[in-house]
Amino acid sequence: MSLQTVSDVRSRLGQALFLRVAGPDGATHRARIHDTPGPRWFAEDRPIRRVHGDASMFIGGIRALMLQSMHPLAMAAVSAHSGFRSDPWGRIARTSRFLAVTTFGTADDARLAVDQVRAIHARVRGTAPDGREYVASDPHLLRWVHVAEIDSFLRAHQTYGKDPLDQEGRDGYVADTAVIAAALGVEQPPTTEQELAEQLQAYRPELAGTPEARDAIGFVLWNPPLPWIARPAYGVLAAAAVAMMPVWSRLPLRLPYLPLSEATVVRALGTVGTGTIRWAMSPPGDTPRSSRAR
Repeated sequence: MSLQTVSDVRSRLGQALFLRVAGPDGATHRARIHDTPGPRWFAEDRPIRRVHGDASMFIGGIRALMLQSMHPLAMAAVSAHSGFRSDPWGRIARTSRFLAVTTFGTADDARLAVDQVRAIHARVRGTAPDGREYVASDPHLLRWVHVAEIDSFLRAHQTYGKDPLDQEGRDGYVADTAVIAAALGVEQPPTTEQELAEQLQAYRPELAGTPEARDAIGFVLWNPPLPWIARPAYGVLAAAAVAMMPVWSRLPLRLPYLPLSEATVVRALGTVGTGTIRWAMSPPGDTPRSSRAR
């Protein structure tokens, strides 16, 4: 295979991934996020930029969706208001854009993105199947969504990231994300890896594998909105995400638990998968910038 052919394959794969994650107007948003001058919330050497700019986010994102679904009230809000079934790629693009803007964009754009999300949360309310009422702006629910997401991103980065963080870096990442969480209305977000683990543990009595959660996970794992030709590659990322789920979550969510395979075959395939994404989205001679995916 010639160098030109390899370059063409790399370009096509990178463009296809970018389109899926960022949406049809992703290039415009990417240019604004990265090229608009002005102060940022986070300096270029902050851990949040390393984590959120790495291909491991693909696996971390899948794991975050599965873990977040275990809170019945959070799952009820997602099921009733998010449109994850009717417009899954649109939801992914919006989430990806929010992460990119708050991590890499100007301070003004980051604040605007946060204000827009808070306005949406204020309108999201309803009654869960178990009869309890929920409001998306509830600081307690917001914190659950935050800690489940950040734990997932951090674990994925430590397992599949190009440059895993040391202890100082991991604490720095949690502290960086606390800035965004507090802006969104999360009260007392964790600022160290230890605090993150403690807060996750504190939610355990509230978590359950509800029918709604299992239905959502079934959609994410077994019926992704992808053409059949792309499903094997997606399956590798999904398997890696499942392998990082807590052991105590497997039975309630009806997820498999195969420790030997997860530690060997799945780990190897996940490493190849993220490496391929990293290769496709970082053209030769270019320094990766948020994996060029946002």
